[in-house]
Amino acid sequence: MANIASARKRIRQTIKRTARNKARKSRVQGVMRKVEEAVASGDHQAAREAFRVAQPELQRAAGKGVFKANTVARRLSRLSARVKAVGAAA
Repeated sequence: MANIASARKRIRQTIKRTARNKARKSRVQGVMRKVEEAVASGDHQAAREAFRVAQPELQRAAGKGVFKANTVARRLSRLSARVKAVGAAA
């Protein structure tokens, strides 16, 4: 355990930050899963709506530094392509 006050504070900050990042990652996984489920069901309207909810959540995670910007861009691109494919098939 740290003996220096600034080190103790750093530990407290890290615990809070880790919890916050974990919650955000979990939320991102949830919205991505909803998009994937909507795509799998073949419902274009539901997939578009789920993608509309997922997009700002992913962007927010990138802005907060939870994911790198290119990772978010790649995931959004792939999700968008899948949603469009469902629309074309319908």
